[in-house]
Amino acid sequence: MGQVAFDTLQATEDLETVGMSREHARAISLIVRRSHEVADVATKADIADVKRDIADVRKDLSAEIADVRKDLSAEIADVRKDMKIQSEKVDAQFADVRKDIDTRFEKVDAQFADIRKDMNNKLEKLGLSLTIKMGGMIGFLVVSIGLMLKYLR
Repeated sequence: MGQVAFDTLQATEDLETVGMSREHARAISLIVRRSHEVADVATKADIADVKRDIADVRKDLSAEIADVRKDLSAEIADVRKDMKIQSEKVDAQFADVRKDIDTRFEKVDAQFADIRKDMNNKLEKLGLSLTIKMGGMIGFLVVSIGLMLKYLR
């Protein structure tokens, strides 16, 4: 920061013209000068410098923010592409699993159809066998009853 200019000779002379002794005027002028040396007072030029610095920092920050936005937009686009690819892979895997499940269900349905055919064939054979056996038993009973009646008469 710049220093405020203080003319000690002029201050001493001004104090002497109002009737102060030379020693007193000199002492007061020196005290005021020292206080100005110690004080860190901002001048208009200092304030203008700070304003320029702030404007420069704002420009730099705006440029950096724009760069970060571009980088983020690019990264977001890349992530979206990756997610789309992964989604397509998952969809393909699900399609494969569905095909496998459908194939297995078709095999199970075919096995059930074969089992039904076998069961129907076996039941038909069993029914036929039972019919023959029942017919034989009925025939045997009829003959047996006929013979019994013949011998009993």
